[in-house]
Amino acid sequence: MTALDRPLRVALLAYRGKPHCGGQGIYVRHLSKALADLGHQVEVLGGQPYPELDERVELVKLPSLDIYNEHFPMRMPGLWELKHWADFAEVAAFSAGTFPEPLAFSLRAWDYLRTRRGDFDIVHDNQSLGYGLLAIEAMGLPVIATIHHPITVDRRLEIEHAASLYKKLTLRRWYAFTDMQTRVARRLPRVITVSQNSWKDIHRDHKVPYDRMHVVPVGVDPELFKPVPSVERRKGMIITTASADVAMKGLRYLLEAVAKLRTERDHIELTVIGRPKEGGQSARTIDELGLADHVHFVSGVSDQRIVELYSEAELAVVPSLYEGFSLPAIEAMSCAVPLVATTGGAVPEVVGTDGETGFLVPPGDSAALAAKIAFALDHPTVARKVGRAGRQRVIDQWSWRHTAEKTVEQYRARLAQ
Repeated sequence: MTALDRPLRVALLAYRGKPHCGGQGIYVRHLSKALADLGHQVEVLGGQPYPELDERVELVKLPSLDIYNEHFPMRMPGLWELKHWADFAEVAAFSAGTFPEPLAFSLRAWDYLRTRRGDFDIVHDNQSLGYGLLAIEAMGLPVIATIHHPITVDRRLEIEHAASLYKKLTLRRWYAFTDMQTRVARRLPRVITVSQNSWKDIHRDHKVPYDRMHVVPVGVDPELFKPVPSVERRKGMIITTASADVAMKGLRYLLEAVAKLRTERDHIELTVIGRPKEGGQSARTIDELGLADHVHFVSGVSDQRIVELYSEAELAVVPSLYEGFSLPAIEAMSCAVPLVATTGGAVPEVVGTDGETGFLVPPGDSAALAAKIAFALDHPTVARKVGRAGRQRVIDQWSWRHTAEKTVEQYRARLAQ
């Protein structure tokens, strides 16, 4: 029996796998579990923060220097910490002002897999796109990569929204690793992406030929993310998932919309699933708008608690300027909470028709966001109908099992090349 028809041995690479909040950790956790459900053997090679995995999925820790840890981010490692040649590559890239983790992790993965090249049929990279992938290919292990969206989009939006010329220059330097990602992506034989929108953007920014890319949408577990009948919705509670100071996520526009709504409705409260950054742009915006008592951040909680929060909320909002897919959108829709979202990137592809399965507004427009939220709050019967239709859309189109089955099809196609 060949690798084209037997259960596969998969090395799934995750250069960071933060659980509960952050698309990379969620993708790795659920995809690896769904692959195991299908009978495949999966080992996750992970860097900090490490992913939380199903008990059937082994985690191989490839520790970095953890420069971007939550307690002391941007620290310079001491010389005594440099114990592996990849550590020197990580420090060198960091010292040059660029984000070092994708390169350093890919080199560690290559070094580890050199000792186990006969143990795996395929290596699946989750968007590190480091030079180590080309070395893994060169030693005879087939590589396939998931690109959720090109990080060049993040670079463009962050620079566009930077407050000063100095900030723009430092961002250009920090995002220099995307040049590496472009070079690597163009040389990979097969790439998975998650939406038609990302398919087009990867071709535009990374110059990957269309025929090397294949769309496999991500999923959600509708039996986990579902309405909780025992939880009552709280009037005026709005919920969003956002990295507080990532311009692409558009949190500033939602904060401005909430401030506008509170001039007419003093019961409006916003819950943000994410970690606040002390002294960051979002914290300053909250203070400037007088929202300190009306915006609450929740982080590090279980999926079940997130489901309960969705069930408490009257509305969910995805205010992003751009999304390659949007897991928060389908998680909210799966819980039947009415969703207000922008038309940034692949969001309309995910959410569906405005007024039927969600409410859509242009990205970067806080007035339009406030108006659509007000409409949904003022028309609860319409909102509930939209929420139910949104859940049905998720059930009909997205599950992690479906994602895993389509991913395995891509594995076998790559092995047949």
